[in-house]
Amino acid sequence: MPLSAPWNPDTARAIIIEKQTVPGGLLPILHALQEEFGYIDREAVRLIADILNLSRAEVHGVVTFYHDFRQRPAGQHVFKLCRAESCQARGGDALAARASARLGVAFGDTTADGRVTLEPVYCLGLCSVSPAAMLDGKVVARLDEKKLDALLAEAER
Repeated sequence: MPLSAPWNPDTARAIIIEKQTVPGGLLPILHALQEEFGYIDREAVRLIADILNLSRAEVHGVVTFYHDFRQRPAGQHVFKLCRAESCQARGGDALAARASARLGVAFGDTTADGRVTLEPVYCLGLCSVSPAAMLDGKVVARLDEKKLDALLAEAER
């Protein structure tokens, strides 16, 4: 996974201004900022609110509502584990506990070495072949302990 640029308020301001006239511009702005920096910096919320004439609460509400927006940098690899009902019904809870224990982090956290961020995702659209996960954008279905361990080993390298 490519490393993102370090946070830069001038670059962020340029991105926001470039997209401020796009209809429904808040989401495209947030996506562009996350693509550039890998997360939505706290200062970005203030910049967006000021430029779009929104309250900080409105911007923060959107950032925190959508699970794909991060509020701090992710690790080198992002491992997403589906936490939706179908995956839970097919052993997802045990796999979640295994992943968390192996990595030594809770959902939403990054390993101490910065290699892996563990994130919940609420449906990958693979209910018929659940449980499912995603490592750096690569989807894996019919997840079991063996596949989980192999994915985590790949991410830990």
